[in-house]
Amino acid sequence: MFSTLRIHWAITPAIAPQPLINCNRCGDVKAYRSSGKFRVNANGKRIDVWLVYRCVDCDNSWNFSIFERRNRRDIDPALLRALESNDPALARRHAFDIVALRNQVGRVEPFADVAVHKRLVGGARESAAALELQLGLDMPTSLRLDRLLANELGISRSRLQVLEERRLLAVDPDGAKALRKPARQGMTIRIDLAGEPDREAIIRAAGG
Repeated sequence: MFSTLRIHWAITPAIAPQPLINCNRCGDVKAYRSSGKFRVNANGKRIDVWLVYRCVDCDNSWNFSIFERRNRRDIDPALLRALESNDPALARRHAFDIVALRNQVGRVEPFADVAVHKRLVGGARESAAALELQLGLDMPTSLRLDRLLANELGISRSRLQVLEERRLLAVDPDGAKALRKPARQGMTIRIDLAGEPDREAIIRAAGG
């Protein structure tokens, strides 16, 4: 009896987005990367916090504003300690906040490189004729869903399009045209592989 193989893909973006800033030292627009260091400035009871960025060419600095003139009493003590100690996870979270970056500088260069950790959730490989892939992202990515699936399943993007047109591939949420959108937290992809000649190879590639 055929069954569905359910696999969770934990997707971790490899490179944080880089704001494009007019570097006054280089005299041109340059990409800046996060240093992973916070700058905390206290003026009486008011605190300013920035994540420090560096020009990729000359190391000139730019400050990405996290808090402006925030009252110390309004900041959780644990959060303040994390900022003052340059907590790596907190710095990474802010470095991947592409919406906030765009709000401050406008132009941001995203990167699609990711690492994918695959974990079996349910079903048996031997009897599987369908896949259910559950996506988990710790940070947003610009990687399109069709590129992710093609890379990890070992099939072409045109093949994925054909599967979607034959209604053998469905994405929840977003449905139609989801393949052309970035992979997102909570997406579920279902692929019916019954009758497909490379079913076993695709199931192996799906991992778990």
